[in-house]
Order: sequence, then structure tokens, then C-alpha cells
Amino acid sequence: MDDPGRPRQGRLKVILGYAAGVGKTFKMLEEGQQLKGLGHDVVIGYFEPHGRKDTIAKTQGLESVPRRVIEYRGRSFEEMDTEGILARKPEVCLVDEFPHTNIPGSERQKRWEDVQVLLAAGIDVITTMNVQHLESLNDQIHEITGVHVRETLPDWVLKTASEVVLVDLTPGALLNRLDRGVVYAPDKARQARENFFKEHTLAALREMAMRQTAHEVDLRHFDQVGHRGAEPERASGLEHERILIHVTGAPTSVGLIRRGRRVADYLRADCFAVSVVGCSGIEGLRPELRETLERHLDFARKLHIETRIVDAEDEAEALVEFARSNGITQIFLAKPERKRLFRPQARQHLALRVIRLARDIQVTVVANRGASGA
Repeated sequence: MDDPGRPRQGRLKVILGYAAGVGKTFKMLEEGQQLKGLGHDVVIGYFEPHGRKDTIAKTQGLESVPRRVIEYRGRSFEEMDTEGILARKPEVCLVDEFPHTNIPGSERQKRWEDVQVLLAAGIDVITTMNVQHLESLNDQIHEITGVHVRETLPDWVLKTASEVVLVDLTPGALLNRLDRGVVYAPDKARQARENFFKEHTLAALREMAMRQTAHEVDLRHFDQVGHRGAEPERASGLEHERILIHVTGAPTSVGLIRRGRRVADYLRADCFAVSVVGCSGIEGLRPELRETLERHLDFARKLHIETRIVDAEDEAEALVEFARSNGITQIFLAKPERKRLFRPQARQHLALRVIRLARDIQVTVVANRGASGA
């Protein structure tokens, strides 16, 4: 039962795109204007104009909460004033660039954390982001663009949105806008053409944005159906999926965690990150290995994955035993290095042993897409 003295949770709407210039901010401001026209109390919490005249024009008549100025290393930076917005208490707040990292000295590290504070205070938020900032897609984005996106958003944050809307524009139309100076100034536009803004890259990102939006719509439809009865998978007699991700100190664990989390999301599966550390426990590991392993497990927790540390000497047997005792239906392992796989030795490689021991469990050996930091 809801507490009558507690403010309602605000509703989050995310406007999703695949690149700068597709029209996310314009759409956000347009919706703000429409809501204001219907009598709602709307303010701009943060807006990044990028010099785009048509977008700037959409702010006319909308109140903006002044930004907070933060001094850092002898320079002044402007960030969204979350406390100022809370004091203003609007009905709806427009917040650009959802995955943004706040400057050191801010109360919170990420803008999405600021947005959570606004939502908890009962303020509805409309915000913007590109699909390449989604954490689980980080390795795929690097494959497509050659760029490691540093500002990422955990997938679970996007799932808290009541609505996800795609702003679509064909790559050809976006490149035309770029060439006309609508997206960036000429110097920056030329640089973008040589790097990120290649037609095949934009086409791949656009497809990812479409798939992600379809997935988000499907999740929300599932939630609406779920409250009326049994979950469709269980109602039809299919087994509920539970995924185990094997986490080690190797750099490949980061990509493996992202991959397992994404598959779990699509299957609506429970997800575990499991590390086997030996009978002496995690404290018995070399300090540098322990630090790396703890960092990987912490990364998994940030993605809302349940983590477990198993003290055992036989890694393969421990993983399979954990899987069986916890109803695991899929095990995710990193693909072994070729030189290790074919090294003459009596003991079989971990992946081969797990496959042999877990005949009744699906084992997925995931190739390394190229390690990137957690």
C-alpha cells in the first residue's frame, strides 16, 4: 500500500537516437512545449544547444532552471542544478544528455543519478541519449566505430523508463544535415565525416537503436501482460532461464559480463556472476589479481547482476556444481586463448571440462571482442 505522505515516483521518458543531430533534443523540447500548452508546469533542467538554431528556438517560452557553476582545476564548469530543480518543484523537467558524467565536485557522479533524485521527488523527466552509451553494447560499439565510449549508462537504468521513444533519421539524411552545417560547425563536421560519421557506421548504429527500442517496447508489453497472470514462458511450460557468467581476473571478463547481461535481459532471465578463487578464498590471491577480480565483480553488481565467490580448487567442477544447485540453464565462459587451448598438458582446458561435465546445461563460449575497461 502506498504511503500517502510520500511523493509519487516520477515517470521517466527516454528519447533514444543513434548519433548527434538526429533530433533527440528537438523532440524533447517539442514535447515540453506541447505539455506546457496543455497546462503542465514544465522547466528545462539541462539543455545542450550545440549552436543549432532550430533547436534553440524550441526553448522559447520554456522556463530554465539556472545551471550550477563548479570550479575544477582552475576552470569553471556548468552542471544541472538538481537541488535548484527540487526547490522549484516542477511537474515535468527536461534533461538533455542522460548518460553525462558530472564534473568532480558534483553531489553525484552521473546525470542519470541526478535524474533518479528528481524522479524520487515525484518529478516527471523527459531525457535524451544515444544507443551507443548503453553499457551492454560497449564492445559491439567499439567493433563498429573503433571508439570506446567512456560515458555509459547501465541497462537497468533504461529499464526504469516508463517509455522509450526512438527518433529516427536515415544515415543519408543525417549526413546531409552534417554537410549543411546543421549538426556541427564546418571544422568539426569535417572531422566527424572522417571518423564517426561514415554511412556504414551510422547504418549499423541505427539498426542497433531500432532493435533496442523494439526490445524496450517488448519488455514493457511483457510487464503489462505479466500482472494479469503467469509469465508467458512459464505459462506455456517453458523453463525459466537462469544464466551463470564465469568471472576471472582476465580482461575478457568485462566483455563477457556485458554479453551475459544483455542475453539475460532479452530472455528475462536471472543472472549470476560467479568467480572460483581456490580454497584459500579471495584473500589468498595475489593483491593485483584480487584487485582486478573485485573490480570485475563490482562492475557486474553495477549492472544488477548477483555475484558469488566460490572457494574451490577445481574450477570446472565448482562452476557446474553451482550451476546445478542454483538451477542454471546457461553458462557463459570466455573463449580460451589459442596457445593455451592447444598447449600439451594432461589437464583439459576449463571450457572443455565444463562442456564435458555440464552435458545437461547449455554452455556458451564467447569470443573476445577486444577488452575494454569496466
